[in-house]
Amino acid sequence: MSTRIDIRESFIAGTWYPGARDELVRMVDDLLARVPAPSAQTEPFALIAPHAGYAYSGQTAAYAYKQLSNREFDRVVLLGPSRSEDFGAFAISAKKFYATPLGDVELDADFILELESKLRVTRVPNDREHSLEIQLPFLQRVLPSFKIIPIMLSRPFYIVGPDAYTHCQKLAFALAEMAKTRRFLIIASSDLAHLNDYAAVKHNDAQFAELLRANDIAKLVEYMWEENICRACGDTAIITALLAAKQLGAQRVEIFSRTNSGDVTGNRAAGQYTVGYLAAGVYKS
Repeated sequence: MSTRIDIRESFIAGTWYPGARDELVRMVDDLLARVPAPSAQTEPFALIAPHAGYAYSGQTAAYAYKQLSNREFDRVVLLGPSRSEDFGAFAISAKKFYATPLGDVELDADFILELESKLRVTRVPNDREHSLEIQLPFLQRVLPSFKIIPIMLSRPFYIVGPDAYTHCQKLAFALAEMAKTRRFLIIASSDLAHLNDYAAVKHNDAQFAELLRANDIAKLVEYMWEENICRACGDTAIITALLAAKQLGAQRVEIFSRTNSGDVTGNRAAGQYTVGYLAAGVYKS
């Protein structure tokens, strides 16, 4: 039996997305309804979805989650950056549940225990990272039931450079090994460029999308650490997902939608701070 002390309460309900259950259901369902039915016949091994407030990136995220229509996954591995704590390479909440206005989502304790036997994972008692939580209401509306493995990755490429790749490889290898005996979906949570210019974000995100579509991991990594620019705040999450997928024969990347905050608000002025968003899936060919 769980108590509230076992639950990671939402830090962003009522700000990043609606705090009232009925309002949140209406918003998520409406965003999903605007997306055409999935064209892919096979199920995705991984999805990439943005993590800004729903008013900004919710429609883009809906393109990713629409791919789960009429599909079932019992467990979902959430990969995202952590910007609030320096905990080493990987961290998972020490809580047993994540709370949203749509209900509590249970962490997969057995999966996490096995992962801890393969990697050094820090258990965090009070994380305030939004990039994983913000994916949950969409998952709660498209999947009948599931458990989560919410993994925060520290030390992104745009800060520490190529050393981050080693951490991605370790986690990807562990996940690929576990995928041989356990079926799960990976969600890589990431926005794209964060720059003080709309045109620069459009240019950056177009280049990023081209490399992602080609699944050229080496060039993506090189692109993400050059010039110390944030080209994707969840860069390590994306690379980890691609590496794990590749080990299991899933190398086809499909991009469903790409936009940015300037497109959403209509403010495309030169010098305007802008954030890019993308939704994509990784499939077996």
